[in-house]
Amino acid sequence: MSSKALAIWRVLARNYSSGLWKESTQENDTRDFSTAVLPGKRTAAVEASKILEASSDQDLILQHLGWISEVDQNLAVQVLTSEKRTYQLIPAIDPRKVELLQRYLQWLIEDQGSNDSQLHTLYALSLGKSALETLEPERATESLNNGELLKMKYHDYEPGMSLDGPIRERLQIFLHSSDLYDPEEILDLIEGSELWMEKAILFRKLGQETLVLQILALKLEDSEAAEQYCAELGRPDAYMQLLDMYLDPQNGKEPMFKAAVRLLHNHGESLDPLQVLERLSPNMPLQLASETILRMLRARLHHHRQGQIVHNISRAVDVDVRLARLEERARHVQISDESLCDSCHARLGTKLFAMYPDDSIVCYKCFRRQGESTSVTGRDFKVDIMFKPGWLVSR
Repeated sequence: MSSKALAIWRVLARNYSSGLWKESTQENDTRDFSTAVLPGKRTAAVEASKILEASSDQDLILQHLGWISEVDQNLAVQVLTSEKRTYQLIPAIDPRKVELLQRYLQWLIEDQGSNDSQLHTLYALSLGKSALETLEPERATESLNNGELLKMKYHDYEPGMSLDGPIRERLQIFLHSSDLYDPEEILDLIEGSELWMEKAILFRKLGQETLVLQILALKLEDSEAAEQYCAELGRPDAYMQLLDMYLDPQNGKEPMFKAAVRLLHNHGESLDPLQVLERLSPNMPLQLASETILRMLRARLHHHRQGQIVHNISRAVDVDVRLARLEERARHVQISDESLCDSCHARLGTKLFAMYPDDSIVCYKCFRRQGESTSVTGRDFKVDIMFKPGWLVSR
């Protein structure tokens, strides 16, 4: 019954679109409906989509999804995302219906939580192709916003943010959030394009730190993003690498002295002043960097002197501890004929004995049984460390 009903609705939709049947309200209307959806045609598509939404017959969906999407892609999306779907319907989607394919893939990945790497890669490739197609027309109207191009950080994108348009926004969000697609395939697609932020995200996924810095610092000229990426790397040499890029951008580009001074001002304490001086270009105006370099040298000298103070204090404490240890080991203990072992209570007399730091005295036999770290009181000196007032002497 469903197949017959769908066939009837398809015929009705075809007849409305071909002009064989006319709406009663349009008989005297001479407007051109070649690009508009007639009410009768849409009604047929709505009724057919309701049948397909409730159906789990894959063949029926493959047969009728195409003409429904021609009438209204939203109806086709409802069919594809029905609760009855327990299988993928990518073959049912016309490759020319790019938006429909992207919406279906987005539903599979985000709503259904698919971890299929092929689906993630297919979705990223589809968004990448759409971004490439929209890139050239956007550049023609780019003059008003050219100074604000991609000022946001690659890791700050959230749903709902607007950048160069919804396609690039969706692409960048997905590239950053998913770890299941193949970055190399996406790079092969957008190679040679101006999609620099997308390339930065992909190179970051591949661990190409130098290429990420080059894009952020030299292509996008976003000093803040470049410095934040260096902070994420957590290595002082990353800042030095970024400074080298600013001072020698290569490919005939002028040195970026202002960006270099900004870097020295913000993160100069993480850099070695001697290495910075070696890398500074002779053409760099001295007044731009003199104050920053002077502050770096003062900070380095301050850290050096602090280190010397800490080192000398540590040496003094070490000497005090050694002296206290010698004094403790050298102190005398008087034993009489009446002295008893604190463990076995035997008379010590002329026997060998040992004394623990808590002043408890035991015969040598008990000492060997208990060990040198645990006294007769049960105190373990390795765990419960003991200090006496005279052991640490301030000099």
